Amino acid sequence: MKELKNLYKEPTSKTPEVDFDSYTGNLILSGKSIPENATELYEPLYNWIVEYAKNPRQVTNLRLNLEYFNTASSLWLAKIVKVLSHIDETDKILYIHLYFNVEEFDNMETEDIKDAISPVIDVLGGATISIGIKIYGTDENGEIIKESMVLV
Repeated sequence: MKELKNLYKEPTSKTPEVDFDSYTGNLILSGKSIPENATELYEPLYNWIVEYAKNPRQVTNLRLNLEYFNTASSLWLAKIVKVLSHIDETDKILYIHLYFNVEEFDNMETEDIKDAISPVIDVLGGATISIGIKIYGTDENGEIIKESMVLV
């Protein structure tokens, strides 16, 4: 089987930094995701994820540190999460990491947390692997101040 090369893309003012590492299982999207053409940005990422899912690490960490993303981006993110949640090896684990401003995090009630993670939860139906969602509150420098864990 051919070795999957890591995927890295520099961020722009409208697109996130992409750092997908097939060796460690760390899949990171950070910054803003408001591309003019979401398909152009996300289709190669989606295709990479499909290949990764064929031979994933024991633990995959999908880190969505997006300060803002548009509807088109959210549709592609849902597709990516769906592929990862349906990895065909039941002993594998997927952690989805979501980042929020700490002030927003501090003011989150249970319902707010449910609303924040519902787009992720909605695509996890029929998941074939164990999934955990970690939610972080970060300061203005992106440093993690607080965290919470939700098991799905």
